Amino acid sequence: MTSQTEPLNNTMEETKVISAANARMFARLFNLGNLLSFLPGLIVAPIILLVEMERTSTIFMFIAMIVPPILWFGISIMIYIISRHHPNQLVGHYTQQAAYRYYGLIGIIIPVGTFFGTDWKLWILMGGVVGSIIVPWTIWELIKTQKENWQDTVVSQTEGEMA
Repeated sequence: MTSQTEPLNNTMEETKVISAANARMFARLFNLGNLLSFLPGLIVAPIILLVEMERTSTIFMFIAMIVPPILWFGISIMIYIISRHHPNQLVGHYTQQAAYRYYGLIGIIIPVGTFFGTDWKLWILMGGVVGSIIVPWTIWELIKTQKENWQDTVVSQTEGEMA
């Protein structure tokens, strides 16, 4: 039997340290995904536009250029959820800025591309414009995250146990 002054719950506080290296890695993750999703297009697009190839090769190269940004769009949602709610607030900031850039620029493609129809050269040029904006900006952000003064983050968790 418990007395009136004795609490019904025993609580334990546990602290966990999130390393600065972990925070920097998560802050860079979304930007790295942005960069990797556009690099194949920046390599393949000039080849498609400047080199005469047979139709089948052009189709396969076009697919190789389009698939990475589409896959990254799906994967990036998961990366955003994980990184945006990281205990270190700088991780959330860098992740959110990278997401604004990526989703904003990808979002422009749909309404503008509506007027392109099936003219694949316009689609490739639009991808080139978006890539030429996002790639240098992403590289700049990666440099900024590298130069940032990252600190270990201490997280305290309270665990309750019933007596």
